[in-house]
Amino acid sequence: MPSISLRLVDANLNRASEGLRVLEDLARFVINDEVISRELKVARHELARLAQPLDAQLLSWRDSATDVGRESTLRAGGRDRNLLAVVRANAKRAEESLRVIEELARLPELGACVSPGDIERLRYAVYDIEKRLAGRVLRRERAAGLRGLYVVVDREASRGRALTDVAREAIAGGASVIQLRDKVRGRGEVYRAALELSELCAGSGVLFVMNDYADVAAAVGAAALHVGQDDLPLEVVRKLLSIDTVVGVSCDSTEHVRRAQEDGADYIAVGAVYPTLQKENPVVVGVEFVRRARQQAPGTPLVAIGGITLANACEVVTAGADAIAVISAVVSQPDVARAAREMVSEIRRSEEQREEDEHESA
Repeated sequence: MPSISLRLVDANLNRASEGLRVLEDLARFVINDEVISRELKVARHELARLAQPLDAQLLSWRDSATDVGRESTLRAGGRDRNLLAVVRANAKRAEESLRVIEELARLPELGACVSPGDIERLRYAVYDIEKRLAGRVLRRERAAGLRGLYVVVDREASRGRALTDVAREAIAGGASVIQLRDKVRGRGEVYRAALELSELCAGSGVLFVMNDYADVAAAVGAAALHVGQDDLPLEVVRKLLSIDTVVGVSCDSTEHVRRAQEDGADYIAVGAVYPTLQKENPVVVGVEFVRRARQQAPGTPLVAIGGITLANACEVVTAGADAIAVISAVVSQPDVARAAREMVSEIRRSEEQREEDEHESA
């Protein structure tokens, strides 16, 4: 068997395996995605299994000391390289190497030892994993903005004021997230309102969330979508949206939280924390549930909603909420900007108190 073929196979097996290992460790230790991590581990082991018949010969012909490309000074990326760039670079490293092996496996001298069809299937599996892992990275970065004041702009609660005006005032007061919730108007009007709010939020550096309607979220390119337990399942919603669209799920039980985590929710919203008039027959979970949800989902952004006011925000934040979602406490107030500003101030004070308490108990 020609040594040149074996050297090429060996080099590309090493590249592919290295790329898969980097992706596996990112999925496992950084993104905390058990499913993708397991799939990458299986892919890496499958590659080793396919190459096993050539193992001794590959090692025999390895000659890294005389490799003319060994001292190359070309390096991908620079100081501004981010996590997404690492994912893309290592996925391409694995995919390109698998393609080389696949082509070599079609040669008569290698075809009896390595199946090109098996390598091709593995390559396509890595393409799919790259897409999903890149999506997780992008959504993780966006979801990091789910902190502080999360204002739900509701047409019924806004007292006849234009939704964009209410949102603009809330943003001026320090809101970091704006959600459009409209259970009354037709889908066309909801779309137009969502488009205006999405553009406003994008220009203000604020996360825009569409409530319930995945089609509207997709149509306006919303940064995020929020769904309830009776809405489309998360796996279906993902098929309708861009891979970087954050999806949050409402939860009012530990089972809901568990399932949301398993399904890959980018954030979890718990509530109603307190009695509220904004929802018919709400399940009131209490502030203790916020604490339990925080313990149950330590690495997932946690939003608390339902009956939260300036008077009780502190106990919700100290229980572990990353963001406080409100409607009436801001949107229904005569001075929206002032109400938002006061709530933001209370949230920050409460976060400082929580940090002090955690430091003392450590």
